[in-house]
Amino acid sequence: MNRRKFLAASAVAFLAGPARAARDAVEVYKSPTCGCCGDWIKHLRASGFEVRSHDVPDAGEYRRRYGVPGTFASCHTAVVGGYAIEGHVPAREIKRLLAERPKAQGLAVPGMVAGSPGMEGPRSEPYEVLLFQRDGRYVTYAKYAR
Repeated sequence: MNRRKFLAASAVAFLAGPARAARDAVEVYKSPTCGCCGDWIKHLRASGFEVRSHDVPDAGEYRRRYGVPGTFASCHTAVVGGYAIEGHVPAREIKRLLAERPKAQGLAVPGMVAGSPGMEGPRSEPYEVLLFQRDGRYVTYAKYAR
């Protein structure tokens, strides 16, 4: 490889890194008093995500804005890479979503499931991560038996 091609390839790689990081930043909209939301944010950060947390008086406003059907409601709503993320979705599934880029509105773990990221404790329940459309249709994206 000649010097010109090497420098061009290096510049592309250098510029692509920050662009990817900015695209994968997670914007979280949550109540200022919710402790489990903070624990979910810690889970995402420990998994390599940049997270920007926004304390808001009504997360439901953001749920509606980002096309999350009310039946999937949880305690916080997030957006990343053009997708809505509702509830305690594991970072592993968010990374998979961003890698696969399916045609969907986003992912959800409805409710507040014991044992999901941010809801760890003495007991755990099985749960599903749902890949949903704006109109409420969904498929199971992942199952956690815990």
